[in-house]
Amino acid sequence: MAVIAAYAYLDGKRSREVSIAQPQSVAVGHGEFVWIGIVDPTIEELAQLKACFGLHPLALEDAAQDHQRPKLDIYGNDIFIIARTAHLEGGTVHYGKTAIFIGPGYIVTIRTGSMRDHTKLRAQLEASPKLLKYGVDYVLWGVLDFVVDCYLPIVETIEEELLEIERRALDEFLSRTEVARIFTIRRELIRFRRIMGPMEDMTSKLGHLDVGYLDAEARPYYRDVHDQVQRAASRVDGVREVISSVLEASSLLEQQRQNTITRQLAAWAAILAVPTAIAGVYGMNFEFMPELKWHYGYFGALALILGVAGFLFWRFRRSGWL
Repeated sequence: MAVIAAYAYLDGKRSREVSIAQPQSVAVGHGEFVWIGIVDPTIEELAQLKACFGLHPLALEDAAQDHQRPKLDIYGNDIFIIARTAHLEGGTVHYGKTAIFIGPGYIVTIRTGSMRDHTKLRAQLEASPKLLKYGVDYVLWGVLDFVVDCYLPIVETIEEELLEIERRALDEFLSRTEVARIFTIRRELIRFRRIMGPMEDMTSKLGHLDVGYLDAEARPYYRDVHDQVQRAASRVDGVREVISSVLEASSLLEQQRQNTITRQLAAWAAILAVPTAIAGVYGMNFEFMPELKWHYGYFGALALILGVAGFLFWRFRRSGWL
């Protein structure tokens, strides 16, 4: 796409603009560093980066590929990091990638498929010159913190949706659409957890990395990013347990409702069996049957039917079947 921003910084303040098309412009002096941000780079721009900073070909190849797992590689004196971005859209988690090249006096960030640009991030970092003067350490922390900062809100949004489905499951049967949505969320969380694992490994490794141009005082910042990833991963595991509980509760409630309906049907069948049996006996058309000539036989049969049916209704109602 294009180079979004390319500046040199001195003492925590933006000093000048640089260009990857002019390798001499990225040369830095004492206390100065360069931060270049690129979105969806072309092959030509990657070649220019290689010419400017001597980036390793394998690192550039990984930066150009879309489906890379989070990782941290060291090539000589340079560090190459891949972090995965995520955003929730239409109930689906979409993933992007941020490749980061770090070396003495420079940091290059390459975004691919990410909906969140670094414009606000750069402004926030530039607003803290006392920290930005430490160099690429602080910028690296800021970029990684910006990437993982969206993880927890995604998990919380999904969790709230599941809790709402759980609430509806207590009141009525879940529809096929709702059940399908639960399994869709389950698949999304499994994919999300696959990203979390390598991100945990990468941030943990970064928190213990011993490289000369990365200040040891910056390690607590990297460990903070690691803690954020761990918290998000823990919440993902918790939400997956919520899914299991929702499905289990829904199944139990559905069985309970079916049992209630079965008892009600059985009770009404027993009540209706009384008039059916009595009417069936007197509908046999035998010549000699009791009370055939009785003047009040019709009313007596009706009274017997109503009496027995009423007694059964009272008993079933008292036992909770009706």
